Amino acid sequence: MERQARLPVVIVGGLHSAARKEAVDGLLRTVPGSAALHHDLSAAADGTVLRLVRDASGELSRGVTPLINDCACCALREDLVPELERLADSGLTRLAVVELWDSVEPKAMAEVIAAHGAGALELTNVITAVDPALVLPCIGNGDDLAEAGLAAAATDQRTVGDTWARQLEYAPVLAVVDSDQADDEDRALLTQLHPTARQAPAGSAELAQLAFAGFDIEAAAAAQHPACALLPQDADEAGVATFVWHRARPFHPERLYQALEDLCCAAARSRGRFWLADRPDTLLAWDCAGGALCVESTGPWLAALPDAAWEMVPPVRRAAAALDWHDEHGDRCQHLVFTSPGLDRDNIEQLLDSCLLTDTEYAAGREVWKRLPRAFDALLDAA
Repeated sequence: MERQARLPVVIVGGLHSAARKEAVDGLLRTVPGSAALHHDLSAAADGTVLRLVRDASGELSRGVTPLINDCACCALREDLVPELERLADSGLTRLAVVELWDSVEPKAMAEVIAAHGAGALELTNVITAVDPALVLPCIGNGDDLAEAGLAAAATDQRTVGDTWARQLEYAPVLAVVDSDQADDEDRALLTQLHPTARQAPAGSAELAQLAFAGFDIEAAAAAQHPACALLPQDADEAGVATFVWHRARPFHPERLYQALEDLCCAAARSRGRFWLADRPDTLLAWDCAGGALCVESTGPWLAALPDAAWEMVPPVRRAAAALDWHDEHGDRCQHLVFTSPGLDRDNIEQLLDSCLLTDTEYAAGREVWKRLPRAFDALLDAA
């Protein structure tokens, strides 16, 4: 018997487990023939992952899958597509809802489905479920996932804040629950952290429609890449502000390093791209949540590449570079964005400006810059 059209699959994730359940339950009620697949990683310490399949009437099946290399997420990756393909083969499921466990990030699972399930499955959207009252407590939480009992593997070194930030910012749709504890500040913070997201009430018919809206895996990845991320714009509402700092002069590595603690504590969330004078050809990513900063090299600036290599660069990257293009430096720039309640824009701006090369240092030229103290070597070379 020939297989029918590909099975639509929507991912619903997020650290807010009650909000996630409300969103998934709403989809199961609203979309006839829908089923939810959930891998519970809470028992990973015992060496297994529990798999649950349910629909609006209740549990349909359960099973266990063993860990792979002591990693619950690895087991999830291996088990996810075969289970979804079984739902597709049954011919009875109209929509498969993948309900991710608390700390599982949607990007990795979306890419697994897109890469291995293309024949039978169609990823139709990614949704993060949100309780607005919990946005600030989560984004501002610098605890390790292990301390919170949410680690997916013994080697999991993520924090609550950075995990939540990626869950929130990757999804084009946010399922928002109606929380009595949330106020205007909470809602403003949610909107400023992810201004391009479509917000829909959890359990609504609107959310059910968005579950089938379509998902572009390449565009989603590009929107997260530091070189071409669509960073938030300046905003100020209900006591929450977003400050965009953009400059065309490199940082003095030592002064910036000395200012890191103050900069990390200046906002609940900050991110972007930057360049150091001693590494003039390297595009560096800045990613900070809950006071925990991750600085990474993401390869060369486009201006550092030979012309022949540009043809191999994705168009979205070239378009982003064109927006920042400088006659002397090309796409090298400082583009950092800070979002938080009670944000002190002036203090952040003054601190960042003080970390740039002075006029005298700048005039000395790139060969002199490369001999400046390599204060970031320990951070970057260990990454």
